[in-house]
Amino acid sequence: MRKPTEIVVISGKGGTGKTVLTASLAFLAENKITADCDVDAPDMHLLLQPEIVREEIFSGMKVAQIDPEKCTGCGKCAEVCRFGAVKVVESDHGTDYSIDPLGCEGCGVCVWMCPAEAITSQGSTGGKWFVSDTRFGKFVHAQLEPAQENSGKLVSLVRSEARKLAQKEGVETVIIDGPPGIGCPVIASIAGVDLAVVVTEPTVSGIHDLDRVLGLADHFDLKAGVVVNKYDLNEEIATEIEQHLPGRGVMFLGKIPFGAEVKEAITAGKAILEHREGPVSNAVMVIAENIMRLAAETREAGKVSKG
Repeated sequence: MRKPTEIVVISGKGGTGKTVLTASLAFLAENKITADCDVDAPDMHLLLQPEIVREEIFSGMKVAQIDPEKCTGCGKCAEVCRFGAVKVVESDHGTDYSIDPLGCEGCGVCVWMCPAEAITSQGSTGGKWFVSDTRFGKFVHAQLEPAQENSGKLVSLVRSEARKLAQKEGVETVIIDGPPGIGCPVIASIAGVDLAVVVTEPTVSGIHDLDRVLGLADHFDLKAGVVVNKYDLNEEIATEIEQHLPGRGVMFLGKIPFGAEVKEAITAGKAILEHREGPVSNAVMVIAENIMRLAAETREAGKVSKG
């Protein structure tokens, strides 16, 4: 069974409007699965209003635990822990050792080095992931628990489940709302996708963030396109961004004006394309069509290269 075409929408920082654009793609596209890979701070569900049909526990990072019945108080664990996670408490009964779960990095050195085999690694509940029904079709999403690690692992799980669901239901396209930045969760969300759509803003920092994200796309040899949101806040920089892209082999997908339509749509819990017609929604429609056309070209190019 052929892998579905995966489109991820990302940005160099949060608040650029990538979720608004992703929701519009989900509204416009046919035969698709939508996924929210911003597991640290998901917000796609606010627009899609999902009804959960499947809920699963995500097992987070393993942390060490000391069995006080087996512990001999030798102190080897405190000696080898480089993260200071071993608590040492002196009492009238002797020295007690325990592991601070917030300080433990799960490396397992103390488990290996304990001569009494009193330390074990225990999996923690790192979060939950869901499959839901929405008015736009199936939706795979997740929520990482506060202070939990392995968000990249949870992102990979969400993508994997979305891909499996797409293949099971014969869906051609997976539309992904990615996390902001260039860290581990972003890497997990873009590795192996067919098209990366980068949303930026017309500011000096926006140009810097865009260059970083495009550098990441270059590293993974991804086809990428760029959208400039709120372009009319600084049309000079917006034009500079547009003119900069051809030299990098990146497609300019369009620009979106600043407008109250977005706030109104978000307040109503709707994608901008289903809210009302206006300058913003008209621009988003053109961009969404450009994205879907570029994705179709990518899909056809993949068939040719594999044929």
